[in-house]
Amino acid sequence: MAVSAESIAAAVKAAKGRGLPPVDKWNPPFCGDLDMRIARDGTWFYLGTPIGRAPLVRLFSTVLKREGDKYFLVTPVEKVGITVDDAPFLAVDFEVEDDGADQKLTFFTSVGDQVTADSDHPIRVTEQNGEPAPYVEVRAGLEALIDRKSFFRLVDLGVTEKIDGEDQFGVWSSGTFFEIAKASDLA
Repeated sequence: MAVSAESIAAAVKAAKGRGLPPVDKWNPPFCGDLDMRIARDGTWFYLGTPIGRAPLVRLFSTVLKREGDKYFLVTPVEKVGITVDDAPFLAVDFEVEDDGADQKLTFFTSVGDQVTADSDHPIRVTEQNGEPAPYVEVRAGLEALIDRKSFFRLVDLGVTEKIDGEDQFGVWSSGTFFEIAKASDLA
């Protein structure tokens, strides 16, 4: 049987229980690459066409696995390679919970995940083409690119802290400081 998006979806539906599938425990044989791509803006494509059904995209997102720099859709019986242009997810919003003692930043992705930034789900900022590229880890090495409007809101929450003797600009979440930039770079 040839591997297709439809066969992957059927296998996932058959294996799915409550919560996210245990893709970290699945180690099926590699069955080749699938013509599926996740664009930088979070759009999923199959055979060059955007996948318009949000529930199907959500289903695929739950069986995504990263091994090194490669991405795969996995089921208990098959593993297929897909292309990811940047990060597999897009963080489209976040909310701030501040109880006075500790601030928590919870991000929401375009595929329905939510994750609170903490030491296990760090925020990191790199540079691409001279622009900041902010990410938050969603699960098991899978990151979400933080969209522009959310990043600007994040910067508005930023504070300058002295870390290891150096002034750094960043945000706090769940007791962890995440650097956005060196304070000297902002002067």
